[in-house]
Amino acid sequence: MRLSERHVGTASIRVRVLAAALVLAAAAPRADAFELDGERRITLHARDGTALDIGRVHFQRRDDGRSTFRIQLDPTRFTDHFLSMREFKCVPGQGEILCHVPYPHKQRAEVTAADLAWLEHSLLFMYKTPAEFGARLWNGIYFKLTPNASGLEGVAQAVDLNLISAPPAQADVAPFKPALRDDIAPNARWFSRLTIR
Repeated sequence: MRLSERHVGTASIRVRVLAAALVLAAAAPRADAFELDGERRITLHARDGTALDIGRVHFQRRDDGRSTFRIQLDPTRFTDHFLSMREFKCVPGQGEILCHVPYPHKQRAEVTAADLAWLEHSLLFMYKTPAEFGARLWNGIYFKLTPNASGLEGVAQAVDLNLISAPPAQADVAPFKPALRDDIAPNARWFSRLTIR
């Protein structure tokens, strides 16, 4: 009886030790996980393989696991375009111009690896041809960000930026949900990718 109790006790201890090790492993940051902390470079990638650094994003991790962020675009990488009575910061591409459209309403400016919506909403763009006059807000570009080992990978999706001309009904909810975004055919736009590394 005592031998059997000893085996049961040893097995129980092993199970508890294994469970504790699994909890610690799950809580520990993965060595290959991208950390939303510190300064990172924002880069646009063109379909001919060239890359253009357009600024930095500054992340600051909080105690609750979320990170706040602040975007600082590099003014030397942009040219000023006065479109529809507004000034836009734009970068030229082959046959089109890509212009940054700042999110015009109050937002939380915080993210997690599973929720990057407010960062995506801070990196909205529109495109137009050099011959077109005025802002083409229906030609909006939304970069859907996905974390990987080296950073955040953004794939261009189409949105109508006229949607944000008025404040959203819920100020703390990012308005461009997946149902309001459309996939873009590969290489349809000059700048089809955005990375943060």
